[in-house]
Amino acid sequence: MSMSNRRNWFTAAVVSAATLLLTLAGVSAPALAQEKVTVFAAASMKNALDAADKAWSAESGKQVTASYAASSALAKQIEAGAPADVFISADLDWMKYVSDKKLVKEDTKSNWLANRIVIVAAKDGAKPIEVKQGFDLAALLKGGKLAMGEPNSVPAGKYGKAALEKLGVWSSVEKSVASAESVRAALALVSRGEAPYGIVYQTDAAADPGVAIVGTFPEDTHPPIIYPIAILADSKSPDAAAYLQFLKSAKAAPFFEKEGFTVLK
Repeated sequence: MSMSNRRNWFTAAVVSAATLLLTLAGVSAPALAQEKVTVFAAASMKNALDAADKAWSAESGKQVTASYAASSALAKQIEAGAPADVFISADLDWMKYVSDKKLVKEDTKSNWLANRIVIVAAKDGAKPIEVKQGFDLAALLKGGKLAMGEPNSVPAGKYGKAALEKLGVWSSVEKSVASAESVRAALALVSRGEAPYGIVYQTDAAADPGVAIVGTFPEDTHPPIIYPIAILADSKSPDAAAYLQFLKSAKAAPFFEKEGFTVLK
């Protein structure tokens, strides 16, 4: 027997043995190969999406693996070939980024949720701030840091910078900004007392009992905060479409509304 034939025989034997073991164990090869639905979601989605995923798994018997980070980081991971089935961005720009690179199934893409940005402070001793043109945020910081997502890439940071620029405040606080890798990281800085104030989504504030909302930015001070959702072009999951349909259903809406999101019709 030639070396090549020996190799082929050995490979066939290994495959046959593996199939036999799976059969004896009561597991079919297709069942073993079945993958979970993997979703890449903006960090601000965590509480609401975890609850929705749990409900979908209970209803469908299928599993979901969620990976949370800044939309910018997730988009770059998708571009680099990270395996995922669904992408939920916290702004339109990063969805457009992956869409322009032909990385999403265009017929599945939609604008799904809306949010607001707010100023938060540690709950103990928190006092309301009137967020208006020229308000003296720098004085309120008293030499401390303003926690926010990285202003040039993280969506919550971009919205916060745009709002502060519109209100004529950005230049006075720019050097006091503590840039965070995600909005949840910015929230943690305030919750731990490492920054007196932070700019986060109202949904994040609702998720952390250690902070309180002290001011809300007028909606006309920044671009609309829209969360688009889409199935990724390389998704191999047979359950991705059903999962997406569930998230956008009336059944799932309360999970997101409870956390402060607005479900777009």
